[in-house]
Amino acid sequence: MSAPQKAKAGPAQIDVTVSAIVPVNDLVTRFEFTRTDGADFPPFSGGAHTVVTMQDGACTRLNPYSLMSDPADLSTYAISVRRDEDGRGGSVFMHSDVGQGDQMTITYPVNLFSLDLRARKHLFFAGGIGITPFLAMIGQLEQTNGNWELHYAARPPDSAAYADMLLAKFPSKVHVYYSSAAQRIPLADLLDGQPLGTHAYVCGPARLIDGVRGTAAGLGWAGANLHSEEFLAPAAGVPFEVRLCKTDKTITVGEHESLLEALEREGVDAPYMCRGGSCGQCETDVIRAVGVFNHRDYWLDDAEHASGTKIMPCVSRFAGEILEIDR
Repeated sequence: MSAPQKAKAGPAQIDVTVSAIVPVNDLVTRFEFTRTDGADFPPFSGGAHTVVTMQDGACTRLNPYSLMSDPADLSTYAISVRRDEDGRGGSVFMHSDVGQGDQMTITYPVNLFSLDLRARKHLFFAGGIGITPFLAMIGQLEQTNGNWELHYAARPPDSAAYADMLLAKFPSKVHVYYSSAAQRIPLADLLDGQPLGTHAYVCGPARLIDGVRGTAAGLGWAGANLHSEEFLAPAAGVPFEVRLCKTDKTITVGEHESLLEALEREGVDAPYMCRGGSCGQCETDVIRAVGVFNHRDYWLDDAEHASGTKIMPCVSRFAGEILEIDR
C-alpha cells in the first residue's frame, strides 16, 4: 500500500479511478471511485466529506462533496453531484468532462457533520441534494440498529434523488414532501415532543437550516442537540487586492474566485478542510482593513464579524481600499 499523498495545506490525498458514473435523475449523477493502488479506502463515518480535485484546463477546482456510500464497504467511495449551470463550474465539469476510468484525486475524509452516538434518536431533515450525507448516516445506523427517521423535502417527485430507494427500504422511517404538491415539512410538529435525548440533523438550503434551528430554539432545544451542514460556494464579486504581510506580496482576487483560491493560485500554503465556511481551518487574521467585509461563513460569530480582525478566505470577500492579512 502506497503512502498517502499530502496536499499542500489540506487533508492528505488519495489517487482514485472513476469506477462508475450513474445518472440518478436529470440533474444528479452519482460518481463512484476505487483506489488506483487497489487498496481499501480509509474508514469514515456518516456525515463525512471529501474534497475532489478537478483539473479543468488551466483552472484547478477543489470542491467538497459528502460521502454517500456505505461506511461498512471500504472498497468504494461514492458522491452525488447536482449539475448547476449557474454555479462556478465544478458540477458542470463533473457531469461533462469526467468519464469512467478517469484518474482523479480526492482527500482523506473529514467529518464536520457526524452523528452523536450518545443520542437516543436521530431526527434527519434533508432538502434537495442535502440528502447525500444522510445516506451514509443511515447505513451506519442500520449496522447498529440505531433509532432514526428522515424527513426529506424536494420539488417535483422526479427531482428527489434516492427517494424511491429510501421509501422502498424504509417505508416507516422515511417521509418525503414535494413542494410542487404544496407539501411542507411540519417542523414544529416534528420537533415538539421528541423523546429526551433526541438529536436533530439538517442539511440543505439555508432556508431549511434556519427553519429547523429557529423552530428548535423556540421549542427550547439545546444547541448541542442540533447539527447542520451547508457547503457554501464562494460568491462572485468585484475583484479586490490583498497584501500578504508575511511576504509583502500583493495579489488580486478575481471576480469568480475566492480569496483561498487566489492564495493557492499564488503558491501560498493556505490551510483548508471544508472550503465551505464551516470548519474554521482557514481562519485568517486581518492586520489592516479599510473597507467592508462580506462575511459568509458559519464559523466566526457576530462580534468577530463586526470586529474586522478576521476573515474566512474560503467564502468571504472584501470591498475597499486596503486589506492586509497575516499570510
